[in-house]
Amino acid sequence: MQRIHNAIQLTGLSRDDLAELYAYPTDLQAPWVRANFVASIDGSATSGDLSAGLGTPADKTVFSILRELADVIVVGAGTARAENYGGARTDPRLRRALYDRGIGGHRDGAPPPIAVVTASAALEPGARLFTDTEVPPLIITTAAAPQDRKQQLADAGAQVVEAGGVAVTPSGLLRTLADLGLRRVLLEGGPHLFGELLEADVVDELCLTTAPILVGGTARRISLSGHEFRAPMVRRHILLDDDGTMLTRWTRR
Repeated sequence: MQRIHNAIQLTGLSRDDLAELYAYPTDLQAPWVRANFVASIDGSATSGDLSAGLGTPADKTVFSILRELADVIVVGAGTARAENYGGARTDPRLRRALYDRGIGGHRDGAPPPIAVVTASAALEPGARLFTDTEVPPLIITTAAAPQDRKQQLADAGAQVVEAGGVAVTPSGLLRTLADLGLRRVLLEGGPHLFGELLEADVVDELCLTTAPILVGGTARRISLSGHEFRAPMVRRHILLDDDGTMLTRWTRR
C-alpha cells in the first residue's frame, strides 16, 4: 500500500485489501453499527435530491465492499422510496470467504437483506424492494402500524417485525437486529434515522466519502436530529483516489 501524507492511495488496492481495511470487529456479541454516507466538499448529502448524484467510482467500490461485509443493510423508509431501493447484489464466493475469515459475509454466500425502518409500514408492495431482490426484505415497524399494510408487505414476501408500540426507537431497532442474529449493521440512510442513532449514541463508526464537487443549494446534511450533540471520533484511515475522492473511516473515541 502506497502511503501519501498518512493517507493510502486507493489505486492498486485489491478487494481483499479493502475488506481488511473495513473489517468488522470479530466475535461481536451485540450489533456494531456502521454508517456509510457520501457528501460534497461543501457538506451536501445529495445532488439532484439523490445521494447517487454524488457517487464516484471510488465511492461505488467501497460501497460495494461494505455491503459484502455486512449482515444487514438498514435504511429509513424515505430513503428507500427516494432512491428506489432494490435488493443488494453481492458476490457469493466473496461473502463465503469473508465469513470464513470471521470479518463479515455469510456462510452460504447470500446477500444481506435490506431492512427498512418505518413506523407506519408505508411502503408499496410493488416496489423494487420486494420485486428485485434475492432475499426477502426486512420491514421493521410498529404495533400501531395499520395491520392491512403489514399484511400486504408480508404477502409481497417481506419479513415484517414489530420493534415498538408507536415508534421504532434506536434501542428497539438494535434489539430486533440482535434477536435476528444480525450484528454487522450497515446504515445507508437517511439523515433523520442517522441523526436519531447518533443522538442515542449507538453509532460505532462512520465511513464518509467526500466527493470532489461543490453543490450549493439547500440540500441536507448527512445527519439531522432534534438536538445538537458532540460525539468525538477517531480517524482510522483515509483513502485517496486520483480524481480527488477522499474516503475516511471514523470510529467512536
